[in-house]
Amino acid sequence: MAKGESYEQKTEELALPIISECGFELVDVEYVKEAGEWYLRVYIDKPGGITIDDCEVVSRRLSDLLDEKDFIKEAYILEVSSPGLDRPLKKDKDFARNMGKEIEIRTYKAVDKVKEFIGALKAYDEDTVTITCGDSDMTFNRKDIALIRQAVDLSELFKKT
Repeated sequence: MAKGESYEQKTEELALPIISECGFELVDVEYVKEAGEWYLRVYIDKPGGITIDDCEVVSRRLSDLLDEKDFIKEAYILEVSSPGLDRPLKKDKDFARNMGKEIEIRTYKAVDKVKEFIGALKAYDEDTVTITCGDSDMTFNRKDIALIRQAVDLSELFKKT
């Protein structure tokens, strides 16, 4: 297991009880280097969405625990946030939550000269993802998918009432 994966796994183990106690869901943990800085990112969610106050509560408690356990040797920045509307689907629970919903798939290589597909998530397994586009189903091998996420219609978010 790579160092980053080990840090992510240990952080997840520490974060889960805190996040569960707050009534939130742990969506993902990532340890990445960007612009010369290491970031430990913890993504949380709940029905109705996460607030800044929610992130602050988890961040303060998790930061204290991370300082106590001190298993990450490099300096890093802890970020606790919502995964956002356009978060990628990574885990089985992400796919299960989005069954029947519109998702966007981007492939590495064009399929019939197209690399972006939107359709309702019909099925998934370890190797494939199937969506319904109009009247037909399309099945993609996961290894051919560059990005898969819930489709977001931004025009709906900005409608004037």
